[in-house]
Amino acid sequence: MSGTTALWLTLFWFVLTYLGLALGRLPGLRTDRAGVSLVGAAGVLACGLLSFEDAVKAVDFATIALLLGMMVVVAFLRRAGFFARLAGLALGRVKSPSGLLAVTMLLSGTLSAILVNDVVCLALTPLVLHLTRRLGLDPRPHLVGLAVASNLGSAATLTGNPQNMIIGGLSGISYLRFAAKLAPPALIGLAIGYVVTLVAYRKVLRKGASPEAEPNGNGDRVPNGKRHTALLAKSLLVTIAAVGLFFAGLPMAVVALGAAAVLLLDRVNPAKVYAHIDWSLLLMFAGLFVVVRAFEVHVLAVSGVDEWAGRADPVWALSGLSAVLSNVVSNVPAVLLFKPVVGAMPDAARETAWLALALSSTFAGNLTVLGSVANLIVVEQARKEGVTIGFWDYCRVGVPVTLITLVVGAAWLALVRY
Repeated sequence: MSGTTALWLTLFWFVLTYLGLALGRLPGLRTDRAGVSLVGAAGVLACGLLSFEDAVKAVDFATIALLLGMMVVVAFLRRAGFFARLAGLALGRVKSPSGLLAVTMLLSGTLSAILVNDVVCLALTPLVLHLTRRLGLDPRPHLVGLAVASNLGSAATLTGNPQNMIIGGLSGISYLRFAAKLAPPALIGLAIGYVVTLVAYRKVLRKGASPEAEPNGNGDRVPNGKRHTALLAKSLLVTIAAVGLFFAGLPMAVVALGAAAVLLLDRVNPAKVYAHIDWSLLLMFAGLFVVVRAFEVHVLAVSGVDEWAGRADPVWALSGLSAVLSNVVSNVPAVLLFKPVVGAMPDAARETAWLALALSSTFAGNLTVLGSVANLIVVEQARKEGVTIGFWDYCRVGVPVTLITLVVGAAWLALVRY
């Protein structure tokens, strides 16, 4: 196969894949993002653009193993009632609208920094809905705050969201160093998110609780679900040990899989745990690794990207491009697309570039409802409960928060870049 033919075939499969990711499906079909990714990878193999052996090598199994392990850990925490109990303790004693918003965002951001933010939103949304209804409050500001805070908080660590896990696997940056660099702007971002949400919904939040609202002062009215005390203790112990080993510098994929294995040695029905694992996300990751590798070999290698990357600013230029692309095709595909660009940068700038990519792709997820999976989880769960969060309801907070935090985050990294 000639180089020109390989280039055009690669471009075809790449454009088809990323168009499907941007639209959420292939036009005229019901193929979802995971299916689109698989089609792209199969097309690359069928056309001989990569050998099967090269395709296997392109898949970062350490990242997939890390994500799988963390999904199992979080599934056990959910089964044990951890999120419901914590929300009951933290939110059940708050009555003022502004106080409830502050605790909701703090809880969402903190949990998202340790666990995968999508699952945090999945667990906390029904609890926030329950509490706001008990207090007779408009749930919209609290739900928007929950989604925004989950994105902001997840930027702090390598296990906060899927794109950070990918960056951790590709960059080799340790868990401790990543947190030391990005936890401060994540905390600043949470403060900014709270203030913006407070201002944007100031009229709604001033109304206070309805006089007819049922009291919940002791938090007992917050649904705690089934009580599995022994399972909760075991799950918390394993989670704390895993996070400690992350900070100690042990291989994160091995630690996550080890934690999952220890938890699975239990009397809990494994099928109930597997039901909480996002298998389609893992499939999408595997397919994208293959498609991007083919793009790297047949397109970027002859495009002169090395020369541009050598001159590009690792903070401002990369942050801007990442923010735009993350809102076009979603943050995980965007991060993978930047892999060869960052790899072509000078060694001294590479770590800063990876950090800028992690921060900007995560913060950019707050721009619109479609910016991140966490946002969609909150909006869809609320819709099923009869609460509509409109496009403007979200954007009145998401747009200013995104613009401000992107500038603050880039300025922070520019200050501490080396």
